[in-house]
Amino acid sequence: MKFIVSSGSLLKNINLINGVINTNNTIPILDNFLFELSENSLKITGSDLETTITTTLEVESSDSARAAVPSRILSDTLKTFPEQPLTFIQKEDGLMEIVSEQGNYQLALEAADDYPNTPDVEDASSTMVQAGILAEAISNTLFATGNDELRPVMTGVFFQAGNDNFKFVATDAHRLVKYTRTDLNADEPADYIMPKKPLNLLKNILSGSNDDVKVEYNKTNSRFSFQNIVLTCRLIDGKYPNYEAVIPKENPNVLTINRNMFLTSLRRVSIFSNKSTNQVRLKLSGSQLTINAEDLDFSSKAEEKLPCDYNGSDMQIGFNSKFLIEVLNNLNSDDITLEMSEPSRAGIIKPVDGLVEGEEILMLVMPVMLNA
Repeated sequence: MKFIVSSGSLLKNINLINGVINTNNTIPILDNFLFELSENSLKITGSDLETTITTTLEVESSDSARAAVPSRILSDTLKTFPEQPLTFIQKEDGLMEIVSEQGNYQLALEAADDYPNTPDVEDASSTMVQAGILAEAISNTLFATGNDELRPVMTGVFFQAGNDNFKFVATDAHRLVKYTRTDLNADEPADYIMPKKPLNLLKNILSGSNDDVKVEYNKTNSRFSFQNIVLTCRLIDGKYPNYEAVIPKENPNVLTINRNMFLTSLRRVSIFSNKSTNQVRLKLSGSQLTINAEDLDFSSKAEEKLPCDYNGSDMQIGFNSKFLIEVLNNLNSDDITLEMSEPSRAGIIKPVDGLVEGEEILMLVMPVMLNA
């Protein structure tokens, strides 16, 4: 194997897939990138068995060969080079030599045949999604996924493709996000649960692009093809909870308020809340919202009054400030509505503005029991 490649181009492609490699792999071969050279095309693969990313770039070569190259030493070396051509030469003694303008470097290769094969997505359904839309859907839902390994279905994002819309749902039982695009659809309705790690990688890969992404999925795997990148991952097995059942349908009490004002007030007041419950109390009456919190153990408390537009009965409702702040922080609108039915039922937060055509966002936060 011998090829010449731009140092910047190689580093850019390696950075796209570096995040898939775990720092403590139980299988040593996974500490490597798989290089597959086919004349002027170099395909690079990174994997943790559950998720595999491949990227393809142009190089100068007339060879065809495969090699498993140590990922960390290669990445660290490439970061130090200014833009220049690098020559890679695979030797017969299982070593790879890198020749730069500054000098020569040598590293030990692993057997390429030991590298796991990328799973094939057979009998797949597929749909096309604009990269920006997919990145936006992931950003709006990923924060609300759970971390409880005993409930694995809630550690991922639920993709629900329909004939007239596409829904992305995440919940950890304390909050829930439903992000809907009515400008997306699938030929065949389908649903599947995407794990968190590949979604994080996808979000970074897709950011800033408006190219189309081909999304393919069957019962066990999904594949995302975008420009010169292909991400394949194993889906989370299991049935997603009936999330529609926890969204209250009748919510006559509606608060409309400036999001940033509400958010900064919550951040201040929550400093004085009990550190185990993070409870804040919202009192709604007329055109005024009162937010208060207290920690009886340390005799600390805070209260703020904010102007608002409120239609509904006077009421008090408690929330975990941490979840409420995180939901508000993940919206981009100037104003939001908080819809409520009663103090023991979930509050529904929706943006008033800032949405594009075909985009709908519903965020739900479960209440906490108020102390007397």
